[in-house]
Amino acid sequence: MASSPFSPLLLLPLVILATVAIGSSSDEPKEKMTHLHFYFYDYYGGPNATTITVVSPPGNSSFGSIAVGDNILREGPESSSKLIGRAQELAVQAGQESTAYLSALNFVFTAGEYNGSGFSILGRAVLTETMERGIVGGTGMFRMGRGYTLSKLIRSTGTTELELVMEYDAYIYHY
Repeated sequence: MASSPFSPLLLLPLVILATVAIGSSSDEPKEKMTHLHFYFYDYYGGPNATTITVVSPPGNSSFGSIAVGDNILREGPESSSKLIGRAQELAVQAGQESTAYLSALNFVFTAGEYNGSGFSILGRAVLTETMERGIVGGTGMFRMGRGYTLSKLIRSTGTTELELVMEYDAYIYHY
């Protein structure tokens, strides 16, 4: 059997070059960074509660309690400012020695430029500290979202009907 002068190894550089050319197309979307600034309103107790405790642990400890919320997002710190969305939340009291929560939130925008888009965060929440939590995904304009949020409590009123207002900054990297 005669040997062929053609070798499949000769095609390898051509295949690699074609793969690189396809993978580096100038039509690929460019990553963007969006900075959002908004206010989160959380109401415990009373007829307008947006968060309720669904699991209360036995005994005098709050460790292990679980709360769910459908909280309000507004443009400004005043309760009369424009409604821009909702934040669906699951929070678990995970600190034994401090009031620290493991929180997962979905921010869903229902008005303005980001109407129909949202992002999700996960992380540790301590209301007496500035909280930094990771952005773990997004939808709509924030599809493939990643980044972080910074939030801090700016107002707390009431005792049996508690209102918490937090200021949020979100830094979302997305396509």
